[in-house]
Amino acid sequence: MRLVRGRLAAVSVRASFSAGMWVGISLGLVTGAIGGAILAWGAGTMLTWQRELAFTLGVARTLLPLGDQVGALRWMSSTWYVVIPAVAVIVALLSGLIGGLIGALLAAVYNRSPRHATVVVELPDIGEEATAGAAAGARSRRRRGGTPRGREVDPRGSPRTPPSAG
Repeated sequence: MRLVRGRLAAVSVRASFSAGMWVGISLGLVTGAIGGAILAWGAGTMLTWQRELAFTLGVARTLLPLGDQVGALRWMSSTWYVVIPAVAVIVALLSGLIGGLIGALLAAVYNRSPRHATVVVELPDIGEEATAGAAAGARSRRRRGGTPRGREVDPRGSPRTPPSAG
């Protein structure tokens, strides 16, 4: 093995977008689940606070803060098992899009910049490369070669028709 120094000429914008999207989705799922749990808990807490305040002050619930939203708060509090995953998915999609755009933007900026990162690549010696490459290439050519259906390839490489079942 020999080490060769070079520079990273370009970064794939598509791959950077995909990587940024996956990171954004992962972080968004966690953040959204925590946010959904806080939202569902806050709705229940708000309902309890409104009930106690209405009883203490003797005021109708509709006159209290968020009094018109009692139905929505009650729904969020009672169906927390729907609210938490829904908020998590929505936040994950938005953060995935933002993460993908940030990744693509960083790749585009890197590709346009005059300074590129120095990399060290490990290359096999010439003797190793010829034997390893020939064996790997022969295997991959056989796998990718693709023969028409119903035909086999004999070891010499020419196609032949299989014997028909009589």
